Amino acid sequence: MTTVQDSSNINSTTSEREVDRLLNHYAESHRNPTNEKIHFICVPTIMWTVLGLIWAIHPWAALGGALLALIYYFTLSFTFAIGMAVMASIMLAILQSIPPAYVLPSAGAVFIVAWIFQFIGHKIEGKKPSFFEDLRYLLIGPLFVLSFLYRRLNIRY
Repeated sequence: MTTVQDSSNINSTTSEREVDRLLNHYAESHRNPTNEKIHFICVPTIMWTVLGLIWAIHPWAALGGALLALIYYFTLSFTFAIGMAVMASIMLAILQSIPPAYVLPSAGAVFIVAWIFQFIGHKIEGKKPSFFEDLRYLLIGPLFVLSFLYRRLNIRY
């Protein structure tokens, strides 16, 4: 916690935002450049495959799952939630364009391959995945990737 002066000259404390705390903790096990590159490719890919696996059950279920995740993202950061809504919309549109018979096998195969690469990245990093400690980090991974884009574009989150 840091101490700051407010307008009445009384010391008050401010703490790190929850989204910053989660991203900083996630970053602790994602410092190796090779692991980061793997994550930049595989995290959005896994997000698409999860939506695809749910889509194979029913497209409305995938939309519902995306909306539930977006509610969580809105509790962390409005700007991140908007970015994730754009990403989810693009991914759902891609799923809509794939013939239904191909969604499950393609999403399933890509899911397995992407996770293999994720674990290779963590082996290179020498640290276990963050979601082993807290399942919320499965939702923080996409924000971690998006945060790099936001910083590059000078978008505050």
